[in-house]
This record gives sequence, C-alpha cells and structure tokens, in this order.
Amino acid sequence: MRGSLPVNRRTVFKLRQVGISTLGSVKIRILLCGCVALTLLAVANRNRDSSSFMRWTDDVDSLHSSSSSRGRYAIVMNTWKRYDLLKKSISHYASCPRLESIHLVWSEPDPPSDSLKRFLNHAIQLNSGNGHRVQLVFDINKEDSLNNRFKEIRDLKTDAVFSIDDDVIFPCSSVEFAFTVWQSAPDTMVGYVPRMHWVDEKKGKDNYIYGGWWSVWWTGTYSMILSKAAFFHKKYLKLYTDEMPASIKEYITRNRL
Repeated sequence: MRGSLPVNRRTVFKLRQVGISTLGSVKIRILLCGCVALTLLAVANRNRDSSSFMRWTDDVDSLHSSSSSRGRYAIVMNTWKRYDLLKKSISHYASCPRLESIHLVWSEPDPPSDSLKRFLNHAIQLNSGNGHRVQLVFDINKEDSLNNRFKEIRDLKTDAVFSIDDDVIFPCSSVEFAFTVWQSAPDTMVGYVPRMHWVDEKKGKDNYIYGGWWSVWWTGTYSMILSKAAFFHKKYLKLYTDEMPASIKEYITRNRL
C-alpha cells in the first residue's frame, strides 16, 4: 500500500470503481483470467518448499541455467488475421540484439500461407544483426483458445519468454532493458501493462473488480502485470500446460468472444 489517498482523489477513485464495475470488455476479462492464473503459478512457485507445489523441483538447470540460455530470450507472439501488423512486428523485433527466436501462436482455421512464410523469413534475414539469425517458428493449434498462448514450447532454447501481441511494438532498447531487469529476478514477471484489482465489497471477499490503466494512474500502484507484453520464465508455460486445472482452461475457452 502507498498510504491513504487525499480526500478529493479518493472520492474520484471511488467513482471510477463504480464506472469500471459496470463497464469492461468480456475479452479483457477472459485474458485477465489467464494472466491471473499465470501470476498465481508464479507466486506459488516462488513460495514453494522442496516437497510442495505441484511436484515442481528446484534444480540447477531450471533456475541457474547456462549463460547461453540466460543471455538471450524468445518472443512468443499471439496473432490472429492481422497480417500487416504481424509483418511490421516481426520485421521490427528481428533487429533486437539478444533475441534468439520468435514463436508465433497460430490459432486460425487455415495454416499460414507460403507467401506469408516467405515474407516473414525474408524480413528476419534482412533485419537480424550481429551475425545471428533469429529463428522463426509457427506454433499451429487446432482450436482458437487463449490457452494457446500459455502452452509449453518444448524446443525452447532460452529461459526467458517475452509474451507479446502482434499489434504491440516497443523499441528494442526498451525490450532489452526489460530483459535485463528480468535477469535480475527470473522467477518474476516483468512487463509493461500494469493493472489493478480489488475486492467487490457488495458481492463479498471472493469477488473482485478489475481496474484498467486509469486505476493504476489514480492509485499510483498496481497488483498485476498482463501477459500481452511481459517477460517470464519458460517453466511457467510448462506449469500452465501440465498442472493448471482443466476447469480453468475450459472456462477461458468457453467464455472468449
């Protein structure tokens, strides 16, 4: 907590709570559900002991991996029928110095066209620097679900995952800085999209209100980071895939617009 808000500011914040509770996008709420689930995995993993939390063991390979895997990161990019945006994003991020690979979460009914593959591979070849060729991988999924963006990537060579949407572009300098911050605390999530939540006093302690960017601005704090632009350790993808209750995954798939 940052302390009490000034009276006038607190009043405005209360009014914003009322407004936010009656508005909001279903799509955002479903994405939030996935982000909260991923955050809970991170928190639980952080507080586990040697015999607890989903049989996860704390070995040297998972937390203190080689300098090669720690020195670079992979982008996991969610995309959906926005090919112009996808082309711009791939062309841009391919030039980031410490990027190892880009994994496209493809959930469209039709596979990527040959022309799209040629364009993206050419863009990567053109923009990759320092003598290192960024690898491009299409992760093809049979169904359209937000769960796909949290699926384990078995051939991932890096510990660090930068989860990003195809319409979000940050300067490489900002991405590299965030990666450096993540390296100092690899069990945490480091990102650009903070959000707030608080207990809905009208409905009880098990119900929460989701607050957008303005809630963060008014309170000067946040309670979560969205995965639409964030670094986290690849082990959380495995935990989500193998250990997340099926009921949560089904809820996310069923309620997405």
